Amino acid sequence: MRRYVVSLVFAGCVAAAAPLAAQPAMHDETSAAQPAPPAMAVQQVRVPLPGFREEAAMVLVGTALIGIAAAVRRAA
Repeated sequence: MRRYVVSLVFAGCVAAAAPLAAQPAMHDETSAAQPAPPAMAVQQVRVPLPGFREEAAMVLVGTALIGIAAAVRRAA
C-alpha cells in the first residue's frame, strides 16, 4: 500500500510541476530593448465554455481527497 501512496504523491508532483516547467523564461534584457505596446481599451465578456464548472470541479477534488484519506487510513 505504501507503494500506491508514493506513486500517487509522485504523480501529483509531476502534474504540479509540468505547468511551471512549460512557462517561458523571463529575461530583463529583452524587455528593456523593446518598447512597450500601446495601451488598448478592451471590454471583457464572459463566454460560457464547455467543460467543468467550478462547483463540479470542487466536488471532484473533494471526492478524490476523501478517497486518498481513506486509503491512507487503511494503510496505517
